[in-house]
Amino acid sequence: MKSPKFFNSREADLTTGSLVPKILIFALPLVATGILQLMFNAADLIVVGQFAPNGQSDIGAIGGTGPLINLVINLFMGLSVGASVFVARYIGAGDREKTHQTVHTSIALSLLGGVICFVLGFFFARTFLTWMDTIDEYIELSTLYMKIYFIGIPASLVYNFGAAILRAAGDTFHPLLFLTIAGVANVILNLVMVIGFKRSVDGVALASAVSQIISAILVIAYLCKKGENSYRLELRKIRIYPKRLWEIIRIGVPAGLQGSLFSISNVIIQSAVNSFGLTTVASGSVASSSIEGFIYAAMNTFHHAALSFIGQNVGAGKPEKIGKITGTCMWMVSLVGISMGVLICLFGRPLLRLYIGNGTGPEVEETISYGLIRLNIIALTYFTCGMMDVFSGSLRGMGASLGPTMICLTGVCGVRILWIYTYFQSHHTLGTLFFSYPLSWILTVAAQFIYFIFLKKNILKKFRNAGTAWNAAEQTNGAKTETPV
Repeated sequence: MKSPKFFNSREADLTTGSLVPKILIFALPLVATGILQLMFNAADLIVVGQFAPNGQSDIGAIGGTGPLINLVINLFMGLSVGASVFVARYIGAGDREKTHQTVHTSIALSLLGGVICFVLGFFFARTFLTWMDTIDEYIELSTLYMKIYFIGIPASLVYNFGAAILRAAGDTFHPLLFLTIAGVANVILNLVMVIGFKRSVDGVALASAVSQIISAILVIAYLCKKGENSYRLELRKIRIYPKRLWEIIRIGVPAGLQGSLFSISNVIIQSAVNSFGLTTVASGSVASSSIEGFIYAAMNTFHHAALSFIGQNVGAGKPEKIGKITGTCMWMVSLVGISMGVLICLFGRPLLRLYIGNGTGPEVEETISYGLIRLNIIALTYFTCGMMDVFSGSLRGMGASLGPTMICLTGVCGVRILWIYTYFQSHHTLGTLFFSYPLSWILTVAAQFIYFIFLKKNILKKFRNAGTAWNAAEQTNGAKTETPV
């Protein structure tokens, strides 16, 4: 399969040319990647919901682990954001040596982080699920699912770091290609395990682990064959370069903490869902959450676009394009979020039936009705979450680290937790619980806008005062090469 000409270039130049077409060329494969990834993840739920003997219980067991899995891996996934920022910046600045060092440090980090995540997820799965007040009916199956799923987590982190490197270079096509191959394998293995071998959550977890390994092999093989490109990977040179590590940590740890804090707030919300004590509530919420994920996957591409485009333009000494890039990504993400949200709400009932099954009993109808409560609230307001993510990408592309995290800590996590432990306690309904999502997004966007204006003015001032490209990554004049550890 031959990739488009745009992605055959050594590194895609995101600093010149018309902005809208370039963002679309960058974003469309990434939209497809995100949606395909969710479709393949949703295949776990759909296959067990349609073909496993205890479909609804299996859906609840699998879906209830999602916030917990994200909590464990998000810190290291945040480091991939740091890697992406500096790969983009050094490509924009034309610094091949630092690009090389950042790439190899990033892959080393992904391997280290994968091992740590595997240990946490495999050996402490039941403990974490107990802390979440997981429904007794689910806890054994959920524990089994997590233990097997985390076998593939090291490979998952390697793929995501590799994909972040390619995105920073302007290549969103090949991550899509690799994910498609791995995802098709996942779906086939799901069907074989559940229908052929009569397995349940253990079968789909094993299929997920195998597909993650396939995606990691593909991205590593591609990075190793990039010829003279500055982001070519050489396996024997995978190691940690201290300066590059510090740069990645400076941006990536706050980003990872932000993702982990999001997950903590979602774990608390999942615990609140579990507090209703009904499997129909839990299953309906899980199915709705999976459907909403398709909106998020499409919108999140503009977060990556803002990060990569601004990163390369700052590296190339073109900070005046920051506002235009952010504004373009903002109207694009709003258009996508509103359009998809309306469509999903219009077809909410048949979409939920894909997960829950075609039965007609009262339990099935009750599950669908609970799913619709969540879906109608979140899908219609999800575009505000997309705006929040674009601001996060823009701020990190400019080199901000702690500021975006503190804003999201207060605006998202703080608001949700405060809401759950105050207003929700006296108005104990699903609608009240899920309203905490749009409320937190709107307040966070308002705070991010103020910080964005301040930071952009500060960067423009630094460039004017310096009279040349300002490299936010380098505060001191170190040597071009350094000894790795």
